[in-house]
Amino acid sequence: MNSIGKLYLVSTPIGNLEDITLRALTVLRSVDLIAAEDTRHTRQLLSHYDIRAKLVSCHAFNEHRRTGELIARILAGESVAAVSDAGTPSVADPGFLLAREAVAAGIEPVVIPGVSAVTFAVTAAALPVDKFAFYAFPPVKSGRRRRFFERIAEEDKTVIFYESPHRIAKTMTELAEIVGGDAPVAVIREATKLHEEIRRGTAAELAVWAASSPLKGEFAVVIDPVRDRRGTEEADEALSV
Repeated sequence: MNSIGKLYLVSTPIGNLEDITLRALTVLRSVDLIAAEDTRHTRQLLSHYDIRAKLVSCHAFNEHRRTGELIARILAGESVAAVSDAGTPSVADPGFLLAREAVAAGIEPVVIPGVSAVTFAVTAAALPVDKFAFYAFPPVKSGRRRRFFERIAEEDKTVIFYESPHRIAKTMTELAEIVGGDAPVAVIREATKLHEEIRRGTAAELAVWAASSPLKGEFAVVIDPVRDRRGTEEADEALSV
């Protein structure tokens, strides 16, 4: 009888291909199968490190069907590595469903940590991040989008979310209008890539910047909705000690 195989959830670079751990490379070289969000994208990474591995797709449109197949293979003794296009699986990327079903089947996922756009943004923002919330991507529909930004305005902590180049200008305008034009913001564009850019200022200032010319790349937005409330809250906390 075959012993149960392994499921590895492997973090991969968000841009610069050198941002991968030695442990991740060891795993990717050793597994029987790599389940990739986009096999073409992952093949570029594997080719860069001369890794010849069998690939199958596992993305938002087929992960329910594919998850069952992958679990069956692991239970049959195979080792599988799951990767998203960039960053850490499950963080605004496929991975949660596979991890959940693996645990339900008695398989303990092995997490191979590494780079994430969230942790990059936390470090680069130069905003208070002793506690923060991650909101993934804003919704597309107007009513849900407004509620998304209203929730940010109500937060008691710094908020990080992702945005696409097609909506970044609109998003910055909405942040300024709903959360407040004076709210401190950092926008990280193309993190770790050749044209990496970090802009810091108020929501109103960065709304003007985002609207001034078409922007390309992927974005992480960090906003401190607490701003002028923060000093008052910290003073109240000190008095209560």
